Amino acid sequence: MNEISSKPEIGLDPVDWDDIKTLGHQIIDDMVDYLKGIGEKPVWTPVPQLVKAELSTPLPHQPENIFDVYRDFKQNIFPYHGGNIHPKYFSWVQGTGTPMGAFADLLAGVMNSNTAIGDQSALYVDKQVINWCKQLMNYPATGSGILVSGGSIANITGLIVARNTIIANAKNAGVYAAPGKLIAYCSSETHNCIGKAAEVIGIGNQQLRKIAVNDNFEIDTEALKAKIKEDKDAGFLPFCIIGNAGTVNTGAIDPLSELLQIARKEKIWFHIDGAFGALAKLAPAYRDKLKAIEEADSVAFDLHKWMYMQYEVGCVLFKDATAHKAAFATTVNYLTAHDRGLAAGPETISNYGMELSRGFKALKVWMSLKEHGADKYAAMISQNIDQAFYLGNQVSKHPELELMASVTMNVVCFRYNPGNMDDNQLNILNKELLMRMQEKGIAAPSSTLLNGNYVIRAAITNHRTRRSHLDEMINGTIAIGDTLVKTYDSRLFKFDFLIQ
Repeated sequence: MNEISSKPEIGLDPVDWDDIKTLGHQIIDDMVDYLKGIGEKPVWTPVPQLVKAELSTPLPHQPENIFDVYRDFKQNIFPYHGGNIHPKYFSWVQGTGTPMGAFADLLAGVMNSNTAIGDQSALYVDKQVINWCKQLMNYPATGSGILVSGGSIANITGLIVARNTIIANAKNAGVYAAPGKLIAYCSSETHNCIGKAAEVIGIGNQQLRKIAVNDNFEIDTEALKAKIKEDKDAGFLPFCIIGNAGTVNTGAIDPLSELLQIARKEKIWFHIDGAFGALAKLAPAYRDKLKAIEEADSVAFDLHKWMYMQYEVGCVLFKDATAHKAAFATTVNYLTAHDRGLAAGPETISNYGMELSRGFKALKVWMSLKEHGADKYAAMISQNIDQAFYLGNQVSKHPELELMASVTMNVVCFRYNPGNMDDNQLNILNKELLMRMQEKGIAAPSSTLLNGNYVIRAAITNHRTRRSHLDEMINGTIAIGDTLVKTYDSRLFKFDFLIQ
């Protein structure tokens, strides 16, 4: 038996609570002042080597003063954020966050709730937020859903339920219980997380059929139908079609109603990856185009993208609540429900997903929706779409700029093209142009490849963006492009920056 220690007992609460209060006020003041003037700062600042060195120091073993810890944060971490809180951030599809969302995360951190189990307010808030999400998508009240970290886990969760619905004994025997190889279908423009989902659920990437797209980057439904027939004739088991409600490359929306009909005819699951684009359903102009979401077996979307909320929070909804629960529910002694007491709360959320440990991510959704209301979000999404079409028109007005894909929602793909270079040289030119624009802090679009062409990609899911910010990006693109063209040696077919 261990000898009982005579040392004084210790804890992690502050010795002086007034110091915490003082620091808390300072943090709030600093953050509010920073956000108020965010548009005047560079979009992005590279992390200096000295800071990288500081952030690779060994594990601390002794305590530091809390004011010194915060000073280090302000000096070495906060100035070098990813940029998505800035109004000229148009890079990867990332939401901007709001002050109320930040407060919600602070409050959730103080509560430090594990929102998987127990008779506690957090579970009721989580349940209410799922019901609100169903209302946003016009899903039936009898459906179900779960909040997750983001679109990747939401899509994986959707495909797990699809697999387990097709294979009655999947929880015990896995994919080996299927009468044939399971096959899923998506377009070649589908996000790479669907490929990871295929790996995770055990069917493998080879059994994920990536169907060609048309000139508008939408799935070719005739090619899809032909592939399904071919697979069936070969003895395979088609089990899921994944439709895109806004592809990551161009924002293209697959013909969802047609995909729904194909899925119903073939008696297979229809899942929609609506990571950001599903929320365009709130915009009046897109309600009909995205109406098939209401009939899909499952839909995944992110609230930290086009609902502008703090990372991280995504959602997946299911039409069939019984199928959803059946895929994940287990019975264990330590989670037995009681008539009264702490274990008398709502059913454990772990019966609907992988996690038993879950942060209180629902709080920022709850507080944000109460602060602004669904109609305000619908108006914001419509505004971003209008801004994308405005940007597309501005690109078309400048002879040195080239629109590389039709604008269908909130993504604009373009490039600088002076008219005297081949595609390879244009790829080199536009890559250098983009990097310089980011390094100068002018604006932060990202890039992608469309038909082998390097393009500048602006995705607008930013509540702080105004048309003037888009104009600044256009002007910066032209100015940098014009500068780079002057360094081009047509005899060597090279730019000076490649020769140096």
